[in-house]
Amino acid sequence: MKNLLVWSTIIMAIALIALFSYLLLDYAFGSPITTLNAYGNNLFDKPSPGNWIQENQILIYPDRIVILLPNATMSRYASTKSMDPIFDDTANGIEIRPESEYQIHVGDIIAYKPNMNSNEMIVHRVVKTGSDEQGWYCIAKGDNSGQNDGKIRFEQIVYVTVMIIY
Repeated sequence: MKNLLVWSTIIMAIALIALFSYLLLDYAFGSPITTLNAYGNNLFDKPSPGNWIQENQILIYPDRIVILLPNATMSRYASTKSMDPIFDDTANGIEIRPESEYQIHVGDIIAYKPNMNSNEMIVHRVVKTGSDEQGWYCIAKGDNSGQNDGKIRFEQIVYVTVMIIY
């Protein structure tokens, strides 16, 4: 009987420690089961890109796949690690030029020029869209970046990545 009481007490103590740890982690971090990158961002809590390619645009044959996507271009990426693990310099992207700001949604991956007089382009995920006294804007951020890129106007957006091929 004495052994049963000792074991019951030990099991109860372990259960209380586990419960306390769970509640403490939940309070401190929002969820005890999360995967954070180096900047404290949850790697799995990101909006998905819009559905730019409809099912009826994808034709699958025994020897090939055809995607009907007018005005598409191929893209390559720099090895900045800002969008790992979504893509890196070894991935091939398919991108299109958006026709209006209303096509751009939170979760889309855009290529934009931070300076319109430069050929430099940044490829990051849209994390917010909005409007101010100058009109429509979006805010983009690399999935592994610690800060966002600031307001981006539609005129700065060159492409939207609609497919990544590994």
